[in-house]
Amino acid sequence: MKVVIVGGVAGGASAAARLRRLDETAQIVLVERGAEPSFANCGMPYYIGGEIASRDKLLVAPVEMLRERHRLDVRTRQEVIAIDREAKSVRIRDLNEGREYEESYDKLILAPGAAPIRPPIPGIDLPGVYTLRNLSDADRLRTATLEAKRALIVGGGFIGVEMAENLVRRGVETVLVERNSQVLTPWDAEMVASMAERLTEAGVDLRLNNEVVAFHKANDSLEAELKSGERLPIDFAVLAIGVKPESCLAVEAGLEVGARGGIVVDEQMRTSDPNIFAVGDAVQVTHYVTGQPTQIPLAGPANRQGRIAAEACVGRLSEFNGVQGTAVVGLFDKTAAMTGLSEKACRAAGITFDKVYLHPAHHAGYYPGAEGMTLKLLFSPDDGKVLGAQAVGGSGVDKRIDVIAVAIQAALTVFDLEEAELCYAPQYGSAKDPVNMAGFIAAGVMHDEHPVIYAEEIVEGFLPEDVILLDVRTRDEHDRGAIPGALNIPIEELRERLNELPAEQPVVSYCQVGVRGYLATRVLLQSGRGAANLSGGYTTYRQVMAARKLASQ
Repeated sequence: MKVVIVGGVAGGASAAARLRRLDETAQIVLVERGAEPSFANCGMPYYIGGEIASRDKLLVAPVEMLRERHRLDVRTRQEVIAIDREAKSVRIRDLNEGREYEESYDKLILAPGAAPIRPPIPGIDLPGVYTLRNLSDADRLRTATLEAKRALIVGGGFIGVEMAENLVRRGVETVLVERNSQVLTPWDAEMVASMAERLTEAGVDLRLNNEVVAFHKANDSLEAELKSGERLPIDFAVLAIGVKPESCLAVEAGLEVGARGGIVVDEQMRTSDPNIFAVGDAVQVTHYVTGQPTQIPLAGPANRQGRIAAEACVGRLSEFNGVQGTAVVGLFDKTAAMTGLSEKACRAAGITFDKVYLHPAHHAGYYPGAEGMTLKLLFSPDDGKVLGAQAVGGSGVDKRIDVIAVAIQAALTVFDLEEAELCYAPQYGSAKDPVNMAGFIAAGVMHDEHPVIYAEEIVEGFLPEDVILLDVRTRDEHDRGAIPGALNIPIEELRERLNELPAEQPVVSYCQVGVRGYLATRVLLQSGRGAANLSGGYTTYRQVMAARKLASQ
């Protein structure tokens, strides 16, 4: 069997290595347009910033290894420019010599990846306007960074915030422009307001609700013109506004593509041609939770897809079950992670959901070094099935989201999270892990044990006028900051002072993070009053307010 693989990074490289392990006799031709196959593109911002000192560290599987260890026919600086499905051959252009030639195949695997989006604005092709896709891009940006005083990042997604951190690390004055009212748009706004604040604390000039409309040449440097009319003098710019699937080759070959340009594949990564497979950022995937087609470029799924395509080539029946968008990003000392659906994704998909917030420590509070996090869990109000989760904080954020990611894959419910047995010692976690706590709170909501309301209902004025806002924190805590109009009765005094709360008026209780508010809600309900707890307490209220403030800038 002869297999030609187009693209040697992530999915393509995984397919090649897996195929060799399955079939020692297969002829495997790996065609890569760049100079190096199988490099760590997710590490490039940290190479630019100097955190990764050696460029060689980014080479996951150098050409020599692929050729000598896996016996692959690796052809770098060569590009597949056409597919002849009838003849089962591809046309390849040698980018060094300019010659073209035909290569036959029994099976073809497409792994061309996705290309950075370059908006059609004036000056987009000027020198100094960069994108970050391959090692050559990283080399150019690293050189530019070493010589620059001021840089602009366009886009506040994964690459945007990672580049911001690394430019700050290099001592470059950094401006980040994001057209939306928040950074990291896959997350809900209130969850990542603290990430935006961390950027500002680090000295990044963050411009939300704005965008670049043109670049202009200015002597030996650049000017970026913003939608607001302002012109920013800069030494260089990085476009980090997303990617689009590189599916032109598939389109020209008549393969089916989706509405957003991704190559349509089945569970075995087979395209509309039974002899052609496609993997990685170029393919349309099915969302694991919604069951709808989507486009989520992530390295993990790309590698798994490469393995499945290789197994399909040799007749195995492995299947790719879809993508749920499990992702993590670091920003200085903070981490944001998520899996499954966000609240806004639920709304967009028309999925009914309920949610809870909590603010646990990543390990036992009595053990030195406990770091806080905010965890948001979304679940179905019908059966408690977990729909998604987001967490932001310090250590331990990734661990909790990984646990919940597996829970989603296993179609578990909030009741299963209550019972999850997770490893514990005080320096690693708590006897009641944040995942358990999320399950406890959500199960309580499902059982109507403690009704909850959400901070946005207060902020947006949706509460009925007769509702009493009750702050059950201490007087010192209340005096340091409280929700306007709240009555303060500490939880320790509540039972003796119930007569201060008219029995016919409903009460919304809150504390700092939700625990004492929950206890107060139970006391009030058992006294015959209508009561609910503010989910996540005053901490979540402040996060919602911070997100609203950022959005209004």
